[in-house]
Amino acid sequence: MTGSWVGSRLGVRLVDGARPAGAGLSSLVGLAVRRNPKRAHLLVSAVLGKHVPTDPRLVYGSGLLLGELVRARLRGDEPSRPGSLLSDGLRGEPNAAAALRDLMRVPQAPVDAVVLGYAETATALGHSVADALGGAYYLHSTRRPVEGFTPYGGFEEEHSHATSHLLLPAGTEPLDRDVPVVLVDDELSTGRTVLNTIEALHAVRPRSRYVLAALVDLRNPADRARMDDLAVRLGVRIDAVALAGGRVELPEGILEAGKALVEGISSPPTMPQGESGFDVARVELDWPTGVPEGGRHGFLPEHRTRLEKELARMGDVLAAGLGADASRVLVLGFEELMYAPLRLAEALADARPDADVRYSTTTRSPVLAVDDPGYAIRTRLVFPSHDDPADGPGERYAYNVAPGAGQRRFDRIVFVVDDTGDTPALAEGLLERLRALAPVTVATVPSYRRAS
Repeated sequence: MTGSWVGSRLGVRLVDGARPAGAGLSSLVGLAVRRNPKRAHLLVSAVLGKHVPTDPRLVYGSGLLLGELVRARLRGDEPSRPGSLLSDGLRGEPNAAAALRDLMRVPQAPVDAVVLGYAETATALGHSVADALGGAYYLHSTRRPVEGFTPYGGFEEEHSHATSHLLLPAGTEPLDRDVPVVLVDDELSTGRTVLNTIEALHAVRPRSRYVLAALVDLRNPADRARMDDLAVRLGVRIDAVALAGGRVELPEGILEAGKALVEGISSPPTMPQGESGFDVARVELDWPTGVPEGGRHGFLPEHRTRLEKELARMGDVLAAGLGADASRVLVLGFEELMYAPLRLAEALADARPDADVRYSTTTRSPVLAVDDPGYAIRTRLVFPSHDDPADGPGERYAYNVAPGAGQRRFDRIVFVVDDTGDTPALAEGLLERLRALAPVTVATVPSYRRAS
């Protein structure tokens, strides 16, 4: 990944640690600079599919691999090892991403658990972990209050730019059980967020076992001791697993230096607004009835079974709408809606092995863009929010969608959105930005609604 630009200017350094999946911290993440007064740097994952368009099979395979580490820890087994497949996939070796995905989705003995993912970056990652467990109930936090759903609990993500999280399950029965609770985030920096979550959940319904799961674990010894102390205080077992460990070395005065750096770059790469361009078309996926579009209100094993039966068909629908000349395709998701776009992108990649299919999503996170090969966020699109968010309107972003200097363009873009976010503001905002780049296909999936 790319971290040299930030390293040379801010003195941030990635130090590799444990490699249980065969890849080190510095190959799994790059560095960017946040537009955030609480935290100057941003770790940009090479396997999350959030800020960097990535082969969806590498994204899903990495999530399943993390789930396999969780499964093995819960069962006391040795996890299935990917050999060099993760490292090969990160290097872009042909067929490595698909091989990793295929290896990790070989059925294992199912494990009953509650899996919780964190919005917005880890919603698909948590879902992938739940898929790997086979028998798990999945729920992710949300920043979108939904009428008719009562919050189960909330917690604070201290370094985030937008810290309010809600748990809005359709029913509490799957949550109110003494089964292991697996908390999934893209990174464990200090672990405070997940420990706050455990305390909040334990106060509502005590459980005997928790597992923290992340792509990378950056905690120092004091952070790990804090986890152990909480386990003793609550009388529970808390484990942690990650694809890679290590640490981020930060110099003194990093917040002030980061702020000055952002202020000194007044015109980050962006795209002109309101230009005429390519067409915008729509495709009917015929999303399976009764299957939620994600885990905002809960996702059961039977939902997973039904979705798996329909994915190849929906991938064929997307492939048919692209045209035979599509060679480089981006499937773009929408903020918390990460899992459905990921699985559709994966199905499209399988249906069109002749095309280079990538996956990423839009985001609420403001990040500095610098068009330099040593920096992880080369370009950004800026557009208004389009789903009537609870905290009011604001800017949203899509990174690395427009090409940077010397980079290939996408010749097709598929935007996957739930019907709540499919609004006139979308048509007038993001879709206008996207169609300046390439022909756009919009695929709308139904938002889960409580039965009346």
